[in-house]
Parts: sequence; C-alpha cells; structure tokens
Amino acid sequence: MDLELTEEQAAVRELAAGFADREIVPFAAEWDRAESIDLGIVKKLGDLGFLGLTLPEEYGGSGGDHLAYCLVLEELGRGDSSVRGVVSVSLGLVGKSIHAFGTEEQKRHWLPRLCAGEALACFALTEPGTGSDAANLTTRAVRDGGDWLISGAKMFITNGTWADVALVFARTGEPGHRGVSAFLVPTDTPGFSRTLVHGKLGLRGQATAELSFDSVRVPDSARLGAEGKGFTVAMAALAKGRMSVAAGCVGIARAALEAAVRYAGEREQFGKPIAQHQLVQELLADIAVDVDAARLLTWRVADLIDRGLPFATESSVAKLFASEAAVRSANNALQVFGGYGFIDEYPVGKYLRDARVMTLYEGTSQIHKLLIGRSLTGVNAF
Repeated sequence: MDLELTEEQAAVRELAAGFADREIVPFAAEWDRAESIDLGIVKKLGDLGFLGLTLPEEYGGSGGDHLAYCLVLEELGRGDSSVRGVVSVSLGLVGKSIHAFGTEEQKRHWLPRLCAGEALACFALTEPGTGSDAANLTTRAVRDGGDWLISGAKMFITNGTWADVALVFARTGEPGHRGVSAFLVPTDTPGFSRTLVHGKLGLRGQATAELSFDSVRVPDSARLGAEGKGFTVAMAALAKGRMSVAAGCVGIARAALEAAVRYAGEREQFGKPIAQHQLVQELLADIAVDVDAARLLTWRVADLIDRGLPFATESSVAKLFASEAAVRSANNALQVFGGYGFIDEYPVGKYLRDARVMTLYEGTSQIHKLLIGRSLTGVNAF
C-alpha cells in the first residue's frame, strides 16, 4: 500500500526498480557466492544520480527529497542489500555528513567524486571492543604540530576495502563522547591498512573490513566539524542512517513477499496450488502487513526530515520495526518454500541471511528499545 507520490518521486522509483531488475537481481546469487558485488555497478549508481540524492547540485548532487531517497533504497534492497549498503554508507553516512559539517573546501573536494561514483567512502566508528558503546572508543588522534597522528583499529566497516576516504572517529580529549573528533582520512595515507572480513552469514557481497591505523598522519584541515564534536557528527549521521537501513529492510521484506506469492501460485500439494491452503495464505498475509507497516514507519521519518522536524526517535522506531519485520518476512517466505527455501537455488534463504544483520548494525534492536524508552520516560537506561 502506498501513499500518493509526486510525479518526480514516482519517476525516481520507476528508475530504481528498472535498474534493480536489470543490473542487480540477475546477479545477486552469483555475488553472494563470490562474496563480492561487481564494483562496476558503483559508477552506474553514480550516473543515475543515486549516489547524490538529497545533496545540492552545486556539489555534484542530484537533489530530491528524503522520501525519494527511501524509494531508491527500497528498490536496491529488494535487489541485493549489499548494493543498498554501498549507497547507505557512502552517501547516507559520509556524504551527508560532509555536507552538514564540512568546510567549503571539504565539500568541493569530496562530494562531486562521491556523488559521481568515482570514489567511495566508509564510516569508521565501530571498533573491536566498542560497538553499542561507541562513546568509549579507543582509537586515538594526537596533535603533532599542525597535524594529527591517528592510531587504533576499527571493525565491521562497510565499504572498508573499497573506500577512497574513511570518516574516522578518534579520541582527541577526555573520556566519553565529549572527547571524540571526526577526520576525513584518504585510504592511501601511509600507515592505513585494511583487511577484508570473510565468512559472513549475510550481506556477503558487501566489503566488510577491519581497519588499522599506525600513526596515520592527517592535517588539521582533515578534521570534520569542531574538535571534540565528533560524536555529534556520528549520531547525526546514524539518526538518518537508520532510516536508510529501514528502507532497505522494506526492500528485503517485499522481495520475500513477491517470491513467496509467486512460488505459492506455482507449487502444488494435495492436488492444488499451495496458495489455496489457508495456513499458507496466513504466512503471506503476515508478510504483507509487515511490509506495509515498515514502509509507512520509514516514510514518516523521511517526511519529518523534509519538514525540518525532530525525527531521531521515529528513526529508531522505523529501524527497530523494519529490521525485525524483514527477519520475520524472510523466515515466513522460507516456510512457504519448504525444503526448497533451504537451498540457494531459490532466493529466500539469502533474504533471511541478509535480513538478520539488520537487527545488529546501526544500533541493535535492544539499543533502539532503550532509545525509544528514554524518549518515552526521560530516563536513560544505558
């Protein structure tokens, strides 16, 4: 079920749907087995403007509102969430942060390349020992004349081995969130190394990496935002990033629904298509309700952002519900497929594997419940 879209929004969705059907869906299983998407798709994403959505044209962006952005991410998520992740991170977490907090020089240096798909970015916040407790990160940046020397490690970094620039969060001052600063670090800087993480359960086509920093030297002009305000940059990025994840989860759930409906009409048991069995229809109905509810919660966040209203709690609600709904939907779709859902000749097993990590990154489901609870009660339970 959809609300009425503008002509421009409908056109963007149609463009994204066609792109996903041609350039992603036919190759998703192959990329999953190979543990890497075809990186040639990045330039195609840039050429269509998908890597510049919501950013101004003066910096190479393609404009548009956040609902159009969600429509595109839903279609990419329907095709392969590994591709959706490229856009969510490079544009959603890093590009938008550069636009919001960067100097004019930083914007003009990085944004045109990122929007065009000529460069990719990664968001280096999570560490081997700090995930949900990001304010206590241990990567350090110390002053050395007019430069900073960054040392430490980051873990589970999407786009990590592909990125040309990393948005790195490091401790520059006191313990806690007030002592964190953000830096734009070119990945070819001496002392910067990265290692691909293999053997993931899902999102296997996505480059997930461990990053290491051994006295990586960057000038003070690489700092994004004020010194000691890096945690503000990170939380602002993640508030919108959770909407991106939610939109991608809607795509996974919708793909699961479409596959299950199609299969239920073809597969026969007890002398008739399984779509005629009541309990199969129950599974399909449950998926359909989850898809609609997750989509509308996600669109609410986009509407609030576009109207300049507070949206952080609503973003947590959307991410929490949509990620859990994607898992339920993929699991129900697998049940419709029966034993065939358990082999990778059919897509629903991949949907379930890809959906599962959505409840973990950019805030676990448990963390989002605490954020929602804090908003309701005014009491911090962290």
